[in-house]
Amino acid sequence: MEYEMPVTGTDIWYYYICPREVWLMKHQIAPDQEDEAIEIGRFLSETTYQRDKKEISIGSIVIDRIRQEDGQLIIGEVKKSSSYSKSARMQLLYYLDTLRQAGIKAKGELLFPKERKKEHVEWTEEGRRELEHAIADIRRIARMPVPPPPKRISFCGKCAYREYCWAEE
Repeated sequence: MEYEMPVTGTDIWYYYICPREVWLMKHQIAPDQEDEAIEIGRFLSETTYQRDKKEISIGSIVIDRIRQEDGQLIIGEVKKSSSYSKSARMQLLYYLDTLRQAGIKAKGELLFPKERKKEHVEWTEEGRRELEHAIADIRRIARMPVPPPPKRISFCGKCAYREYCWAEE
């Protein structure tokens, strides 16, 4: 029997931003924990949406917020900005798919407190197919003996791995 490497929602999030970061995380190379973006993320998680339950762990997923509305389970993912909404949407879709596989029907919402925005996300068959592709590619990237080469993107300036990737410049 072949071992299937676990994939997390965080892996999905970073896959849509930077495959190199996926490799670094899968190889347990920790980012700078004092990085401002990481600290802001922790602060937002601790101080926003106080009425909703916080961080529920179910298997390999950690849901930021969970609530019920008119008998419907709604899970929420809190992000600092909507700049990377595709990554956030796919991460939330991964959570919805994981819950669906466990027999739990839910809807999702992306929450951007600084922008006072909310985006609704629902599981679809098309989304499942895209997730399957992403998961297979994450596993391929993780099996690589060295990380993919750095590629400068707009996220680099905010990335907690930026010194690892660009220290020689």
